[in-house]
Amino acid sequence: MTLPYPSTSAAALVTGASQGIGEAIARKLARYGHNLVLVARRREVLEKIAAELEEAHGVTVEVRPADLSKAEEVTELVEEIENREINILVNSAGIASFGPFLDQDWDYETNQFNLNATAVFRLTRAALPGMVARGEGAVCNVGSAAGNVPIPNNATYVFTKAGVNAFTEALHYELKGTGVHCTLLAPGPVREAEIPESEQSIVDKVVPDFLWTTYESCADETLEALAKNRRRVVPGPLSKAMNAISAYAPSGLLSPVMGWFYAKMA
Repeated sequence: MTLPYPSTSAAALVTGASQGIGEAIARKLARYGHNLVLVARRREVLEKIAAELEEAHGVTVEVRPADLSKAEEVTELVEEIENREINILVNSAGIASFGPFLDQDWDYETNQFNLNATAVFRLTRAALPGMVARGEGAVCNVGSAAGNVPIPNNATYVFTKAGVNAFTEALHYELKGTGVHCTLLAPGPVREAEIPESEQSIVDKVVPDFLWTTYESCADETLEALAKNRRRVVPGPLSKAMNAISAYAPSGLLSPVMGWFYAKMA
């Protein structure tokens, strides 16, 4: 099995493409020769990335500045997807909050739910009919290892990611035999290869460097898994450990420990 081949009539659409996992995957797809549609809020960042990729790889890169926590902006993107050939969709955009649910800003929590869950739901639904009709396509939704277990002080985030995890894996089985690949990316902590000490978060400081996975290696593992139509990819040693522990450790023991740790990040 492989990813859909690059085509002058098709494009790969990547959300959250201005940074992190989304940017890293977009850069890899451009290197493979895919035309791109890059989606994120910051136009100037997207335009800079687009210019770099077009010059380096000779592909066409379109930018679509959008806040996918806003229903009307998702609707505009849905209408575009339904009227063009999108052969790869990567739903990477997402945000998180830390601390007790009742202490969080309600507007931020609502936006988090809309971005992490509702936008993924709607964009996936928009892209799939065309892919299935053509007998070829690939969808990668970015969930999280955090979606495997209830984590106090991270409630909205795990709510959304648990949904994305289960939704994507269910679609993986539904799409068997259609020619369309569907893979869940369920990472744990991912970061740049090097982070200045002044910019390190508490997570950066407490987790040893060798346990992290970088955005670039995450992108490599993800696209390899998507090409092979694997149900789930969990990149990096820490993510794999979290995934294994969450599968076997009792939630009654695991959740309070993780909740204490997440409270420290609030």
